[in-house]
Amino acid sequence: MFVTLLKFAQNRAAAPAFMAAHNDWIAQGFADAAFLCVGALAPNAGGAILAAGESRAAHDARIAADPFVAEGIVTAETYEIDPKRTVPALDFLKLPA
Repeated sequence: MFVTLLKFAQNRAAAPAFMAAHNDWIAQGFADAAFLCVGALAPNAGGAILAAGESRAAHDARIAADPFVAEGIVTAETYEIDPKRTVPALDFLKLPA
């Protein structure tokens, strides 16, 4: 499982020009069953993605393809998590022992 923080960067002012493409990219992540949750970092600091089901290399490639990342609107920082305890609804995130 991955948590990726997308923090606004130097080219933040260009965000409106790439918002439609960024939203299409997010929609594709959900369509591919790679994204579990996407949301804003408060207050107005960027975004966060909870993802699972891909290798680290595939996840990193997906993040690099985000128009916001490619255009320097955000910087991406990814953390890999090996879930040990979850509520029952999230048991699917646990890796086999």
